Amino acid sequence: MGNRKRKSALLFKEDKKTKAFAKLNNCPTSPRKMRLVADQVRGQSIEKALSILKFSPKEASRKLEKLLLSALSNWQTKNENEDLEKANLFISEIRVDGGNVLKRLRPAPQGRAHRIRKRSNHVTLILGSNNAEA
Repeated sequence: MGNRKRKSALLFKEDKKTKAFAKLNNCPTSPRKMRLVADQVRGQSIEKALSILKFSPKEASRKLEKLLLSALSNWQTKNENEDLEKANLFISEIRVDGGNVLKRLRPAPQGRAHRIRKRSNHVTLILGSNNAEA
């Protein structure tokens, strides 16, 4: 590994120690359906995002609610001496990337076969703080 790449990797590692995030890998929902729910909570405060996810009828909202609670728990372990209410946490970044695709075949008329793609996704949720430390 080169010197420049090593420095960049160390900066990335230090930045990761301070950020509170949670990842959900290989979630068996199509990325398109997950993005519909993720777009609703992007940039929202934690309380508002939790209420949006709790009352949303979509299946993806249940998984994102658990992921948000996990990210909140990760924030609390990294910032044990800070108060959750005073931190003014919000969802600074939420990414939904495509995951593995299971390819299946479905019988079709006249001896043909149609391909079925069962998609999955990876979700990354990063919390930010609106604290004015001045």
